Amino acid sequence: MDSTVPAKSRKLPTQAIGAKIFHSCNIISLFIMLTSGLQIYNANPVFGGRAGLHIPPLFTLGGWLAGGRHWHFAAMWLFSLNLLWYGIYVVITRRWRHRFVNINDIKALQKTQNSKRLSYAWHRIVYTAIIPILLLALFTGIGMYKPAQFYWIVDAFGSWEALRIVHFSSVPSVILFVLIHRKLGRKAGGEQLTDSMF
Repeated sequence: MDSTVPAKSRKLPTQAIGAKIFHSCNIISLFIMLTSGLQIYNANPVFGGRAGLHIPPLFTLGGWLAGGRHWHFAAMWLFSLNLLWYGIYVVITRRWRHRFVNINDIKALQKTQNSKRLSYAWHRIVYTAIIPILLLALFTGIGMYKPAQFYWIVDAFGSWEALRIVHFSSVPSVILFVLIHRKLGRKAGGEQLTDSMF
């Protein structure tokens, strides 16, 4: 066998430009919302009152309460519009049939021993589960942004403090999703698959 003949290379995964834009905008907006949100948190910590745990300035954005709010709500609009247009894109292109959990994924968890198939199933479950969490984060965020205009959102959670706790709790949920999403993506398609998303 001629050793000079190159082996057939594996075809690199490619993603639609819409998916690349969506993921890139999400990473940017989530980073800004996280760091500016921690700046807002420092002004009045959710847990422990003003004497509660404070986040070091290295991990915050905005410099002060008003600055943090400006960054946070600007990123919120970017994130919301990005989520909206991607939802429309998924419906129009029918990508929802391959992205979200279905009955076959549930069956796979019960019956299959194929590790890659299980990874795909868990990936779709996690991908689907994050949607209500993101919508809850946006819903509670709107209530905190305009509590007078959207007083019914505050009332739905019982109190302003309860609303803040629910909103703040969405942060570790989103971070956990990003970590699991990346790990399952690498397990199902390798590093090249996750890199192709950006």
